[in-house]
Amino acid sequence: MLKIAIPTRAGTVDEHFGHCESFTIYSLDDSKAVTASESFTPPPACGCKSNLIPTLVDMGVGLLIAGNMGEGAVVRLGQAGITVIRGASGPVDAALQAWKDGTLADRQILCMEHGAGHECHHGEGH
Repeated sequence: MLKIAIPTRAGTVDEHFGHCESFTIYSLDDSKAVTASESFTPPPACGCKSNLIPTLVDMGVGLLIAGNMGEGAVVRLGQAGITVIRGASGPVDAALQAWKDGTLADRQILCMEHGAGHECHHGEGH
């Protein structure tokens, strides 16, 4: 079984993994059929500064499909054994289907700039 987490905001892939509204967690069997799905609300702090990654590991997540994220998050997720695919957008179900169809590949996009009020400071060793 594989568990896939997708940062979600109002049913779409959230552009910023560390500040998403929730995660949609899919459980897939060996044939990539969805056997279960659930929603998980992360802690309010930035993903790199919270227990988010260990929580995803404890939930059994092995793949994270995202719109974008900072380099620190990509490194930490990889160190925790979670594969990251960046560059997804649109409805969460469509992003999952694109991965299942083999049409979603990691675009290696890193979050470098943010709007007012962003406090992650990804470029500062975070």
